[in-house]
Amino acid sequence: MEIINLEEVDSTHTYLKELIKKNSFTTPLCVTANYQTNGIGSRGNSWQGKEGNLFFSFVLDKNRLPNDLQIQSASIYFSYLLKEVLKSQGSKIWLKWPNDFYVDEKKIGGTITSVTKDLIYCGIGLNLSHVNSDFGYLDIKIDKMYILKLYFRSLEKKISWKEIFNSFKVEFQKSRKFKATVENNKVSLENAVLNGDGSIQIDDKKVFSLR
Repeated sequence: MEIINLEEVDSTHTYLKELIKKNSFTTPLCVTANYQTNGIGSRGNSWQGKEGNLFFSFVLDKNRLPNDLQIQSASIYFSYLLKEVLKSQGSKIWLKWPNDFYVDEKKIGGTITSVTKDLIYCGIGLNLSHVNSDFGYLDIKIDKMYILKLYFRSLEKKISWKEIFNSFKVEFQKSRKFKATVENNKVSLENAVLNGDGSIQIDDKKVFSLR
């Protein structure tokens, strides 16, 4: 994975997509920045960032993913791998369905995933320090480049979706105390049924994690 490290950018996700559009895709690529001024959150919302937090986006050809990973499960897959890397360093971070990073009861970051033809893009933002009272931050100190190297090393192993899902479905129980946005409405996850493809069954609707 080639890594481009920027000091400041509007959005690593937008920057990466424009870069690929201009130069075409040749190899897996990551863009990271010390500060982003207009980060993209779920459902097109902005993600408030602070200088020094972790912001990165990467692009892969879909054939570099495990054979049993359905594309709609990719957001959970990418998020869970990072959670496991941070957990290995001593963090108590956990993943709320479908792609929100939490420490204790507070959100500290999230993942967005999009697909363009044979390419899959993933953007992740993670608070490493206090932003405001609504959000938490990572409970350990990290070297950002070291964590990225560990993360992409883990991604290259092509761990099966089955293995990731078997772990995630246990952690999913923590999500039941929270709500998720379904069709622009906040809906309780208390009685949601987690499907094998990472989607949930809630109020007679099947909701996928890709976003």
